[in-house]
Amino acid sequence: MILKGEITTKKNKNIQNSRIRKVIVVTDGDKRAREAVEIATKEIGGRCISQSAGNPTPLDGETLAELILSSRHDPVVVMVDDKGHVGSGKGERALQYLVQHPQIKVIGALAVASKTPDVAGIHVDESIDNQGHIVRGPVDKDGNVEASNHRYLEGDTVESLNKLAIPFIVGIGDLGKMKGADRLELGAPITTKALKEILRQAQKME
Repeated sequence: MILKGEITTKKNKNIQNSRIRKVIVVTDGDKRAREAVEIATKEIGGRCISQSAGNPTPLDGETLAELILSSRHDPVVVMVDDKGHVGSGKGERALQYLVQHPQIKVIGALAVASKTPDVAGIHVDESIDNQGHIVRGPVDKDGNVEASNHRYLEGDTVESLNKLAIPFIVGIGDLGKMKGADRLELGAPITTKALKEILRQAQKME
């Protein structure tokens, strides 16, 4: 009997012997975000799955898992984006597949803030503001620290993180932007620091 969502395809059988891959998820996939994530991933010595970028995410979970497991090293950074889709969008479904995969360990996520309307948002473990400071609580799209009574980070796709067992979630502003603080010419420093922070926390949890 095959249960819904069970990893049983022929393609996956060919990669069952792969070692477990450590994955960081980013909840944005537009062109600028992709460029920032590519730069930041190179800075941390990881592998970025650029094919996961898109608005919405162009790949399904199975294809994304195959790309992750074929990577020669980790951490592997992937992007998931629902393009504001209400309910379970493509990015959310792909992320759910990855979290359930026995050969993949999602060690953390970057929850990207945006001005997406009518979302409940998510509680983050910490955020990186547009000055590169680690702060408690959420930031807005520009990377500014929210007021003390503002408890949740709002953004497209971030709510899907609420449903999943992801050990560490870092809030961040609009990747590659934040009014120039994260621009590509500087090496996307805010995005880079956020990825490094997830790695640091993952090492502490091992």
